[in-house]
Amino acid sequence: MTTYEPYTRQSSPAEQKLYQHWLKLVQVEPPNRLIERFKLLFIEGGTYPEAEIMQALDEIVSSKYAEAQFKFVLNRCCHILINRWQIHPQQRSAIPQLMGCFEIQPSYLDRSLRYKAVRRLRELIKNFLKTEQYATLQRLSQAVSKTVAQKIEIRNTPLVQLINRYPYLYEHCLLSEDSTYEDQQAIGRMRSEAQRNYEIELSQYITHQVRQIQIARLRPEQPPKQIIRTINNPTLLNDRELFFAVKQYVGKVEGAYSYHDLAHSFITHTNKTTSYKDFKKHLYAYLTSSIDPSYGKRQFNQQLYTYLQNTLPHNDSQPVSEFLIIRTCSNLLNFLVVNNHKQPQHFLFIDLIANLGTTKTVGLLLKLVLISRKVKPYLEKRFSILFNHYESSIGDAVMWLIQCLENLNIALSIHFGGVDLSFLSRLR
Repeated sequence: MTTYEPYTRQSSPAEQKLYQHWLKLVQVEPPNRLIERFKLLFIEGGTYPEAEIMQALDEIVSSKYAEAQFKFVLNRCCHILINRWQIHPQQRSAIPQLMGCFEIQPSYLDRSLRYKAVRRLRELIKNFLKTEQYATLQRLSQAVSKTVAQKIEIRNTPLVQLINRYPYLYEHCLLSEDSTYEDQQAIGRMRSEAQRNYEIELSQYITHQVRQIQIARLRPEQPPKQIIRTINNPTLLNDRELFFAVKQYVGKVEGAYSYHDLAHSFITHTNKTTSYKDFKKHLYAYLTSSIDPSYGKRQFNQQLYTYLQNTLPHNDSQPVSEFLIIRTCSNLLNFLVVNNHKQPQHFLFIDLIANLGTTKTVGLLLKLVLISRKVKPYLEKRFSILFNHYESSIGDAVMWLIQCLENLNIALSIHFGGVDLSFLSRLR
């Protein structure tokens, strides 16, 4: 599921000329040459080899609509290059280099014939750096970066530099309102590749660690690292936290039942429910069974009960439908995690983490997603709002959020990906 509908704004002839120019060049010129062209045309605003392209840009920046529309034009030009480079792994390093162009201080502007147009261009570029389009491009640059932050660096690393670790955020954090169908396809491919690599690394590491433990028990006199080569932990959790999370999301959490078992039982039971009001009662019981009674009785359970009572009350006598289930669960995610990007209040979410712990809080959210697969994008969207809100914060200040992102990565990979760690539920 993508975040936006394909972009359909009507482009002017000058804009189309610019797009066609880059679409043609990206097929025949190497990235370093294209980056030099990009700097010359957009950053310096100097004399460009193709005069008609320079004239088209002058027409665009001189338009009365430039203040509102230039960000879309420049974003599209960037994505024409980026989408092509993403397809070829050996060219992906050019993407951060392209974004580095916006950090270059342009040379002195002399009083040439194009002085007015170039001055206007530079004003528009400066304004572009404050837009959501630029922020999205910056996140994309971080996501394709080959540099993977090490644990020792996390405390001083801005959160945005960790975006490549969380494929489930890509479609919400790396696309903007003017994203085209091609942009969405490119991000979709990037997400699939990153998710597949993460799942392989996670499965290999868990299996490796289990084998290390088993061999150590059989041969206590022989150091494990001499038997099996070292495989790095693909998460930012330590081994204790990682194994606790995996066991929680794979194994039994309530008596003899796993999260999957509980969701299956709930779905089977509520299929017989006659009204939406009864469905909400069962949903309340389903969710609160995961809550520590000492915490729930203070105020959370009552807050949840009241919220559900006030959710779509005009439908209380109606039969339960898929639409009502999805709406109810998405509303609950607003309540439990964060409401919206304009007012990203998340006091309750912080309170849940402080009292239940990160792993069990994510488990509570997982319960909602397991009711219906169609709720999963809503959960991803909630976390993308938190990520964007805190993206400039260093890791030490948002370690609670990093822990949540890592746990969610594991939970979604286990239940919606290709990771099979079911054997862990049989281990002591």
